[in-house]
Amino acid sequence: MKKIALLLAVFAFSFANAQAPLEEGGVQLNAGVGTSGWGTPVYVGLDYGIATNWTLGAELSYQSYNENYGFGNGKVKSSILGIQGNGNYHFNELLSIPSEWDFYAGANLNYYSWTTKYDGEKLTGYNGAENFGIGLQVGGRYFFSDNFGVNLQLGGGNVVSGAKLGITYKF
Repeated sequence: MKKIALLLAVFAFSFANAQAPLEEGGVQLNAGVGTSGWGTPVYVGLDYGIATNWTLGAELSYQSYNENYGFGNGKVKSSILGIQGNGNYHFNELLSIPSEWDFYAGANLNYYSWTTKYDGEKLTGYNGAENFGIGLQVGGRYFFSDNFGVNLQLGGGNVVSGAKLGITYKF
């Protein structure tokens, strides 16, 4: 009886890992908030399964922040709209991670549109900040059901590096 139970458990575990977190042709929606040195970003994005264990995605983000200069005499207000493309490899199959978890890492290419005002006057550039960025990310998701989960991602290498926390919905 123990051998049958063990065999069933091994079969069930193997079957659970046989599927990539996002199968080829699958789509998932991600949304949430983040942290960075330039304010608190709010983001929404889509990931698309291009092959077993590989996804491509796109994301829009918005963040703003205010600073005071000279003992409160001068005020700077910045708004940043970001557009990102990313590619990720998902390690579940390679590391035999259960299917309710999704561990991934990858790279991203970003464009940021900066709007900065000093005491209400628009500035053309802000402290040499670049509009384009290339970065790396590592993240994970936990799915409560087949379609709904939470995500956490850490990233670096671009102007709005930081962390993201949000929700994921698979279609």
